[in-house]
Amino acid sequence: MTEQQITSLLEQLHQGDRRALARCISLVENDSEGSDSILRQIHPRKEIPVIGITGPPGAGKSTLVSALAGWISEHQKLNVAILAVDPTSPFTKGSLLGDRLRMTEHFNNPGIFIRSLATRGALGGLSAKTIEITDLLKAAGFDMILIETVGVGQSEIEIASLADTTVVVFVPESGDEIQTIKSGIMEIADLFVVNKSDREGADKLVRSLQTTLHERPYGGWTIPVLKTVAFSGVGIDELFKQISQHILVSGKQSTHKDELLYQRALRVASQQLLKKQRFENFKA
Repeated sequence: MTEQQITSLLEQLHQGDRRALARCISLVENDSEGSDSILRQIHPRKEIPVIGITGPPGAGKSTLVSALAGWISEHQKLNVAILAVDPTSPFTKGSLLGDRLRMTEHFNNPGIFIRSLATRGALGGLSAKTIEITDLLKAAGFDMILIETVGVGQSEIEIASLADTTVVVFVPESGDEIQTIKSGIMEIADLFVVNKSDREGADKLVRSLQTTLHERPYGGWTIPVLKTVAFSGVGIDELFKQISQHILVSGKQSTHKDELLYQRALRVASQQLLKKQRFENFKA
């Protein structure tokens, strides 16, 4: 792309043009020509809150994200961007990107933008380009950004380095697993959500999470444990209320955020060095 084309594309992006945004995301995600220039010239708004939704597979994260985005759009009249990260197959190197299929009710909603990203082998629960694409969304005039990670365990906690508020989602069947996952994912939560709480065992899981939280030192924010039934919209209003309150009081970065960003920066630098080395070996 020429500089003139990039300038024109960025002007449309900053005006909120969705097609220009989609084009910029594709260029950045694929490391296409002009992507570096785009990232250098965008003007992301730092005050745009980023909400991370994470948790083990089957917790209903996609349904929860869809319900939350719909509620925000309808009741708060805010423009919401959704980034849904799907795992890449280690065999075909492809990705179903099925999260977008589960949010079809929002396809014609001008207040909601949905983009699926493949992990492409990246660890940590996010795509390798999530940070850069989040900056594009912040430059495109959205009021809130929701990021859904792939189904994660203890170590895939990179979302905490990017999100202003991290929501960890469980289902009642997770109750017996809580004692085995206290580290990692349990430590990054700003809010816990027990989704599908109309199932048996929901109250027991809530009590278990609350007991676990009593063992943690107070960090200026009392972590709530909420119950939702995302499919029918139960508890979504209270979830948004708690997210909004956390954004107001969180002000400064959490203690783990700097360390996670540092680790991610090292990985990105290593990937770039390996890419450069492979290119030089290929020329040789």
